[in-house]
Amino acid sequence: MPETDTKTSRGRIVSSVLIGWLVMIGFDFLLHGGILAPLYTESHPFLLPPMQAFRLIPLGYLSFLLIAILLVWIMLRLRISGFSEGAIFGLKMGALIWASLTLGLASISTAEPALLIAWFIGQSIEASLAGGVIGVAITVQRLRGLVAKVILFVMGCVLVTLALQWT
Repeated sequence: MPETDTKTSRGRIVSSVLIGWLVMIGFDFLLHGGILAPLYTESHPFLLPPMQAFRLIPLGYLSFLLIAILLVWIMLRLRISGFSEGAIFGLKMGALIWASLTLGLASISTAEPALLIAWFIGQSIEASLAGGVIGVAITVQRLRGLVAKVILFVMGCVLVTLALQWT
């Protein structure tokens, strides 16, 4: 197993960030476009109108890039590697980040408790998936197989989301 320290190449670090980010985008599409979609259909003063929110999706996805960068940075520093270690670390970090965010939103907004709880759970799972994928990306010799699995995962998320939209 290659070392996961400061000797990791820049190319591998960038690739790990991008692969982690891609898995986050795929799961997020499923989470918000499929599983949680019914929570967004009702008009609520906390939420933007659907078309305005739709136009701002890239901004939300950019926020996940920052989390992927943070995951890679800390995982390399702590020498966390492999899917299981990475997923557990991602879950812990994700739960802390999203618990903090949802508690903050609960204290200053009109967001529904069900929405905040759903965000906390879903985004924590998302960070866990990213941590697992990043844990593999920073340790494997070749990324080709991992990239193929992540692309299949994203395609699966899109297909399930479409199926949920049609039901």
